[in-house]
Amino acid sequence: MKEAPLYFLLEIKNKTAYITVNRPDKLNALNTLVLKELAEILTRLKVDDDVRGIILTGVGDKAFVAGADIKEFQKFSSAEARQLSKSGQEEVMDELYTFPKPVLAAINGFALGGGLELAMACHIRLASEQAKMGLPEVSLGIIPGYGGTQRLPQLVGRGKALEMIMTGEMIDAQDALQWGLVNQVVSSEELIPTCERLLEKIYQRSQKAIAAAIRVVNMGLMQPEKGYEEEMDAFADAFDTMDFKEGVAAFLEKRKPNF
Repeated sequence: MKEAPLYFLLEIKNKTAYITVNRPDKLNALNTLVLKELAEILTRLKVDDDVRGIILTGVGDKAFVAGADIKEFQKFSSAEARQLSKSGQEEVMDELYTFPKPVLAAINGFALGGGLELAMACHIRLASEQAKMGLPEVSLGIIPGYGGTQRLPQLVGRGKALEMIMTGEMIDAQDALQWGLVNQVVSSEELIPTCERLLEKIYQRSQKAIAAAIRVVNMGLMQPEKGYEEEMDAFADAFDTMDFKEGVAAFLEKRKPNF
């Protein structure tokens, strides 16, 4: 990258980009500048051939992202609030959700409000044993605005999602695991190493097939009537790729594929 990020630590190592929100004095809270910078980072990483996956986390052990910076939108009009929601969803949350490379959220502490929405936009979530998650927006007289009302029900079901949203209360990591909000719960020390091991498994598979799988799964969730057709098309298209030829050859020759 040409310029060092202001609100993030960014490191690329062993095909993985480590994006760390770096606002410890604000518990890594989101504001428009933080979201803008994250959008710029994602745009660059999408076309970086040295990057095959992303681990997104927050600096320190207190918070992944403890929410939005409330002071910033305290005096927003409804029009300004809608633009905030629109830009945050389209430029960051939807970008993460549809990112063609695997994105893992390493939830190392509080993931509240916009922070939980950020984690839910990632493909896979792993949490430390100390992590706490919630959508407390109704306590401020508002509702989640970065896709939380849509993505939480997909992960935990309508009833539990409404319970979390309407009470605004936090749940711990084990409850999040039980309800399907996170994929794994590990110790703080093992959080990043576990993410790395998971990505290493993914890197052994076809990068093109993984990108197609992400796209097709998302299509089925967002537009169910198109999901099966999208799958058939992507399945057929895969037969024309070099990855398919290599994968089949490796299988028949009883060796590991070289994707």
